[in-house]
Amino acid sequence: MTADMVDTTEGETPGGRGTAGTGRAGGGAAGASHWAPGDHVLWRYRDNADAGRFHICRPMTVVQDTDELLAVWMAPGTPCVKPVLADGTPVHREPLSTRYTKPRRTVHDQWFGTGVLKLARPGDPWSVWLFWERGWQFKNWYVNLEEPRRRWSGGIDSEDHFLDICVYPDRHWEWRDEDEFAQAQRDGLMTDAQAAEVRSAGRAAIAQITAWRGPYADGWEDWRPDPAWDVPGLPDDWDRAPDRLRS
Repeated sequence: MTADMVDTTEGETPGGRGTAGTGRAGGGAAGASHWAPGDHVLWRYRDNADAGRFHICRPMTVVQDTDELLAVWMAPGTPCVKPVLADGTPVHREPLSTRYTKPRRTVHDQWFGTGVLKLARPGDPWSVWLFWERGWQFKNWYVNLEEPRRRWSGGIDSEDHFLDICVYPDRHWEWRDEDEFAQAQRDGLMTDAQAAEVRSAGRAAIAQITAWRGPYADGWEDWRPDPAWDVPGLPDDWDRAPDRLRS
């Protein structure tokens, strides 16, 4: 999950009328099998050095939630949480040799620029993100290799696996962040066995890309958000423990 793919700006975070995990349709209330379009949920990542701590949180609006696919939208201006070094230095500006060993803290921030559509199939050890330039000019798909997501009443939780794949409209692809992937192994954030599993997951994702199956062939690049949707707010207890895991 390279930092340069995450367009954020330091400073005040805008409020939002929605509350992640509730939404207009109950946000996956008890007894519901799926969230409804327009619900607000949290998409969170645990700290790789401390699995009991969340260091990334992004409120999202549900686009689609079925047994086959969860699609969620992060709108421009969405308040979020991201990690920085203890002295406030952005993570991506720290030299790679010390990027994962220096102390960190989290800060409130916001997503600016164009929004991001995230697609995740249950059980897949990756999610696929769609990026656009301004004016809805499609830019690329981004395969974020990660732990299969665990659902709970307020959203989904995962852990980033450092290595990623960028896929372009002409169907060519390339590995991304291989240097961060290697450094994470050197710093003990990932064992050799775990790294091998991540590489294997990447090869499985590439097989889908080369075969040009969903989601790449499904037309998601032409999708647009409902203009009536508001920007979700960031709840004060964004880092709360999952209260109920959902299947």
